[in-house]
Amino acid sequence: MLAEALEHLVRGIVDNPDDVRVTTKPLRRGDLLEVRVHPDDLGRVIGRGGRTAKALRTVVGALASDGPVRIDVVDVDRR
Repeated sequence: MLAEALEHLVRGIVDNPDDVRVTTKPLRRGDLLEVRVHPDDLGRVIGRGGRTAKALRTVVGALASDGPVRIDVVDVDRR
């Protein structure tokens, strides 16, 4: 559920919504949501001074009921 919500939010921000991918990886301290976007959209998702990324983390953290969630933003070219 969190991955779908985050993907929906990020798709509304970027210019290339078809390149948005959110994957979930379980960690010892909670889940990791990895957001992959087109390289041109990376700055748009992070935002000025990281404000947009912080806002996305706040919203997803409020939706999370199972525990802590970590969000990483990665461009599509990076593997």
